[in-house]
This record gives sequence, structure tokens and C-alpha cells, in this order.
Amino acid sequence: MRSEAPPDPHAVADAIAARVMGAPPTLGAGRLVCVDGPAGSGKTTLAAALADVVPGAHVVHCDELLHGWRGLPGLAGTVESLLEPLARGEQGRWTRWDWLADDWAETHPVESGGLLVLEGVGCWSPGIAHLVGVLVWVEAESSLRLRRGIERDGEQMRPQWEQWRLDEDALFARLGTRSRADLVVVTG
Repeated sequence: MRSEAPPDPHAVADAIAARVMGAPPTLGAGRLVCVDGPAGSGKTTLAAALADVVPGAHVVHCDELLHGWRGLPGLAGTVESLLEPLARGEQGRWTRWDWLADDWAETHPVESGGLLVLEGVGCWSPGIAHLVGVLVWVEAESSLRLRRGIERDGEQMRPQWEQWRLDEDALFARLGTRSRADLVVVTG
């Protein structure tokens, strides 16, 4: 089912929660929502709203799973490694990328069951499609997204943001993520 959703994050989160929690589990005994789309579109805000409306939901920000600015190609494999044990009813785990130290940091456990929300550019891939209860695509106008990124990270990061935008465009074109989404959210 495709629909354009209202931009109020809590209204969207309510609709997602009703859909995913009303359906059979897809991730072992748990459920999985992927909130994907280009950088700066509002995915983190929507994931936080989803955690607000589903008590005990666990949110993993996939920018913490990237191996730096050029780590997007390896993200799908990292996400699959997190989800495989969860699908078997076992504990999953992920290791955080420390952007300041430019190295891997601590490891975080994820218990099986409940609702897991993955948010971030490239959090969905065909390799995990069978585990996803709801795939949400969040988008915003390109110049707004770039402005949000530069405001957050500083003008000195513009070259990284410009390359990132090329990398994410290539990934989304290859995977067709937006066309596979159950829900499309346009922010402004």
C-alpha cells in the first residue's frame, strides 16, 4: 500500500505503529521498521516519534553503523549481521562508529522481540526485505536537506556532504528503495 502521509511525525508514527504492531512478527518474535531516505530529510525525528508511541521500541541510528563517510556500500552487510541473530530469536549486536576518533568504538546489544526501528540512509536493502514489517521513505527538497546537514556539521563538511549525496543517490537508484516503500513521508 502506498500513501503520502501528513508531515506531523507523531501522526505518521501512530499510523506506522498501528500497521506494524497489528501484523504478525517479521523478525523472529519481534517486528522491524526501516525509516530510510536521503540525509537531512527527517528520518531521525520520525524514528524518535515512533519510539514515543511504541513503549520499549529500540531505535538504531544506522549512521552509527557506517565505516565513515565512505561506508555506505558496506552498511547492508552490517545491518544483515545485526538482524540475522534477531531473526533466530537470539541477541543481536552492533558496533558504533566514532566519527570524531575515525574508528570503531563500543558494541551495543539488541535483545530479540519487541519493535526494532532502523533509521538512516541505506538502512533497508533487498537482503533484509523479508524481515521488514514496514519500510518508510522520508524525503525533503534537496537544498533544504543540504542546509540541514551543513547547519548540523559546519561549512567545513560541505565536501563530505556533497560526496555523500552522490553516494546515496547511486545507492537509492540501484536499490529502488523509494519504489519499495510502504509509506512515503514528505517533510518540508
